[in-house]
Amino acid sequence: MNLAVHDFSSVEQQLTHHFRAQGLGAPGASETRSWRHSIPTLARDLCDAGLEKTEVVLEHRLPLSSKRTDVILAGVHPRTGAPSYVVVELKQWSAAHRWEGSDTLVDVDGAAYRPVLHPSVQVAGYAEYLRDFVRMFAQTPESLSAVAYLHNADDLGVADLWDNPALGEAPMFTGQERGKLHAHLRTRLEPGASGAEAADLFLSSAVAPSRQLLTVAAKEVQDREQFVLVDEQRVAFELVLRSVERARRQDAKSVVVVTGGPGSGKSVIALSLLGELARQGRTVIHATGSRSFTQTMRHVAGRRSTRTKALFKYFNSFMDAEPNGLDVVILDEAHRIRATSVNRYTSKAVRDRARPQIEELLSVARVPVFLLDEHQVVRPGEMGTLADIERHAEDRGLDVLHVDLKAQYRAGGSEAYIDWVQRLLGLTQGGPVPWVADSAFSVDVVSSVGEMEGRLRAYRDSEFNARMTAGYCWPWSDPRPDGSLVPDVVVGGWSMPWNLKGERRVGDAPPASLWASDPAGFDQVGCVYTAQGFEYSWNGVILGPDLVWRASADEGTGGWVSQRDRNKDPDFRSRAKVSDAEFDRLVRHVYKVLLTRGMVGTLLYSTDPETNAMLRSLVP
Repeated sequence: MNLAVHDFSSVEQQLTHHFRAQGLGAPGASETRSWRHSIPTLARDLCDAGLEKTEVVLEHRLPLSSKRTDVILAGVHPRTGAPSYVVVELKQWSAAHRWEGSDTLVDVDGAAYRPVLHPSVQVAGYAEYLRDFVRMFAQTPESLSAVAYLHNADDLGVADLWDNPALGEAPMFTGQERGKLHAHLRTRLEPGASGAEAADLFLSSAVAPSRQLLTVAAKEVQDREQFVLVDEQRVAFELVLRSVERARRQDAKSVVVVTGGPGSGKSVIALSLLGELARQGRTVIHATGSRSFTQTMRHVAGRRSTRTKALFKYFNSFMDAEPNGLDVVILDEAHRIRATSVNRYTSKAVRDRARPQIEELLSVARVPVFLLDEHQVVRPGEMGTLADIERHAEDRGLDVLHVDLKAQYRAGGSEAYIDWVQRLLGLTQGGPVPWVADSAFSVDVVSSVGEMEGRLRAYRDSEFNARMTAGYCWPWSDPRPDGSLVPDVVVGGWSMPWNLKGERRVGDAPPASLWASDPAGFDQVGCVYTAQGFEYSWNGVILGPDLVWRASADEGTGGWVSQRDRNKDPDFRSRAKVSDAEFDRLVRHVYKVLLTRGMVGTLLYSTDPETNAMLRSLVP
């Protein structure tokens, strides 16, 4: 919009409508207060700078993310005449200073949350993120720049923030320096020139496919190709680095827990930390409880170096480890921590002195870093929760630093979809609700599995990656002697084999750990154990007969019924080990994991007609 021709009550109404249309709900009081104070100030500055015809894009959501920029200015470059853009971060701070001497973290006087990112670091991250994901910037990254504007502050109030290398990428201006801000903007935007065409070009630009975690892992670890970390992701990254430095300096020990939902960036943080700490010369290990994830990291990041493969371990690798023998252990997918590390191969001598697995992980490093999502516990015996970690840490006299990643980066950044799934499955209160169309994410219920496969193939052929998964409701056969796979997943006249069980390729089918990342994985159905921790653009999910909807399940109001006898997972067979109530909880978690793997959209189908009809009633 052009702020020069809008009154601000109209702007506020449009922004509120925009929030609702994007699946963000009604804006909060702090949001609307920020608009009322900051947007009129920016409008006056643009007019005073002769940039009243510049187009202003407010509250633009970063692609495949729930994060939003405050403002993107669109206009014409004064020298080249080409479209030119400036990302602006608006702050109402009057005073702020460095947090414990950090270059990246800031303590704001009177703020409820501390610390936060330096505004120049924050907005430079937004600009870099846009260059990575908006296709039009792939060829002209220089057409996008960034500034931070602290319009309520004077230079003295933020004196601690000026000496920062990020100002080279994103200059910072205070209200005392309005003239300098105007002059700077005029170097990027031509006074008097309309920005309408540039704004339309930006808003209609295609979103480039996300740089998949696994395809860039090798560069991240070996060649310092850095992921873009924004907001809470960057705060978590910086706080871990500070904790490591403090532990070294003070000869102390601390624990960091990073919690977040599907796609909030936990594994991106983990790999960024691994790369940075290894380059700092710290002794650091990445560990998970997932064979698929660990094997994939070893395959991709360690393709050229057996030494790099050694950085990726399992949670049960530390039974005999020396206490504090590592500087850092990065525990990805920590919700998969088990009661103990003992298995059938464990020697009796080690078995006799076994401790809880969480104790081993707390012990092995000066700074253990746990990254987890409590709603992804899908197997009996998994027990990684914030409460468990805090309790064990307290018993050892250890401080715990907790960072909550509120943003969602999987499911296209659609917080509305994550909430919809959790309500659908009864994992949060309120019950199922109709899906409201979200421009960031697509949801559909198909009439057959054949239709699902056809649509996913079409998406794949259009340069998206796609996968189909299912609940564990069919037998899982080994390959035939001739190497062909048995099409175990049978729905009506349609069938397809499961992904392979082992780590050896059979014909064109990739090993289990590479099912999600190898293009040939499209021709097998994945289960929760191969899909968990991974992402793909389009996600097809077959809900099997182990979880069905019945209209009369709960006093006539309808509800989910778990049918344990229809599930084929060996881990769920014994009622002595897994009660019916526990099975009901875990099977819902299984489908929650399967339903939240997609970045662009999800297709659903239930083999139970009544359940599929209920799903179709929720999705227009």
